[in-house]
Amino acid sequence: MIYSPALQDHGLGHDPFKAIVTPRPIGWITAMSAKGEVNLSPYSFFNAVSTRPHIVMFSSEGKKDAVAFVEETGEFTCSLVTKALLQQMNQTSAPLPRGTSEYGHAGLEMAASTFVRPPRVAASPAALECKLLSVQQLVDLDGNTSDRWMVLGQVVGIFMDDAFIKDGRFDTVAAHPVARCGYADYAEVDHLFSIQRPPGG
Repeated sequence: MIYSPALQDHGLGHDPFKAIVTPRPIGWITAMSAKGEVNLSPYSFFNAVSTRPHIVMFSSEGKKDAVAFVEETGEFTCSLVTKALLQQMNQTSAPLPRGTSEYGHAGLEMAASTFVRPPRVAASPAALECKLLSVQQLVDLDGNTSDRWMVLGQVVGIFMDDAFIKDGRFDTVAAHPVARCGYADYAEVDHLFSIQRPPGG
């Protein structure tokens, strides 16, 4: 089958787009307002987009507190979501009143960052400390703006729990990161395999 995303003429119970673009890393974003308010929220539209320099992006459907706070202070952190933290991550997706701590709501502790003001999730085995590059409102083919906001940040600090460093590498399998799939589905990284790139000119 083929369908038009504009018409949503697929005849299925749910749009399969997110089930096809999968698995997606989860950006567990901590942002701080100019007043010092702290917001923690997960974003499944998240990924690394560059290594030189290290740049990550997350995209919000609606200008939520994370985007507004990052605009105010120009900094954020991204903590790795693991299987052990899955339920707490889900709790931080709840639409809480502004000013209510997602950290407290989910029973999580903060850990101080080194290079930015927003904290990271203390129980997470890895986190990225980022400074804002840009916030872009997304525009469609017809030039219409949408209430969708993409945040690009440069990574200025990387935290790793020493317990997850093995033979000079971050032990991804030991961390059991979780990714977002379609519908209400998630995936867990519990094994890896390697493929060598072919030689070329």
